Amino acid sequence: MNATALKKDMDMADFQNSTTFENHASENNTAWQKVCTKADLVEYSGVAAWLETTDGPVQVAIFYLPEGQQRQGDELYALDHFDPFSNANVIARGIIGDLKGSAVVASPIYKQYFRLEDGQCLEDENVKLRTWKIAFKGDAVWVEG
Repeated sequence: MNATALKKDMDMADFQNSTTFENHASENNTAWQKVCTKADLVEYSGVAAWLETTDGPVQVAIFYLPEGQQRQGDELYALDHFDPFSNANVIARGIIGDLKGSAVVASPIYKQYFRLEDGQCLEDENVKLRTWKIAFKGDAVWVEG
């Protein structure tokens, strides 16, 4: 089961004034954007969202691994939704797994594995997906563009 998060209006004042947000923001947190809510996420699966960057809008794949099974807290990952091997925006539809102790997503087209932590392709060391900082602020999911 997959869900797609729709592009949301940014609410930067809410983000910058939050005292409950864990210290994930960089010194210049104007690039942090609310992309979806926790309810939009699917455990052990991906969703796609729009992210505004200085280079223009991009699609990101967001993966949510809840606490448990060797994890001491919820884990969120944001990486390119674009698969460089198939030239399609499909990474959020990939299958989550664990290879050599690392959480990975398998591209649904040609099945290359990408580490969620850093986007590195395990089959080709020359290919790496972009990653973004991501965090919960309450039930909102924020990504730094």
